[in-house]
Amino acid sequence: MSATANRQFAIRTGSLTGLHWVGIIAALVSGIVHIRLGLGFAPSPLGISFLIAGVGFLAAVALVLLDLRRRTVYGLGIPFTLGQVVLWYYLNFVAGPKAFPADVGSLGVVDKVAQVVLLVVLLALLR
Repeated sequence: MSATANRQFAIRTGSLTGLHWVGIIAALVSGIVHIRLGLGFAPSPLGISFLIAGVGFLAAVALVLLDLRRRTVYGLGIPFTLGQVVLWYYLNFVAGPKAFPADVGSLGVVDKVAQVVLLVVLLALLR
């Protein structure tokens, strides 16, 4: 058996810096917001997409805490999170009926602030 096959899953936070924790909190906030929205819109396709995005954020946090391919998580997290921001803006304000910034809403503000913080953290961690 290979060494990786014997690896036990355990939380490994010893190498995490303050920057990591800011990113973890931002990802948790966005994940929780997406799960909440997903449950509110389920079983529609929009609700399912929110649930999938929320699980994606929470799974990424788990991978970082378990120290499993952190750099890969950071690299994949950038387009994933940026895609969330771009799709949110496009669907709500370009193709949708809302006006920016008047119709953002409190959940939108919390989620997008968390995602912008997460993007900055991910970019910094990859450097």
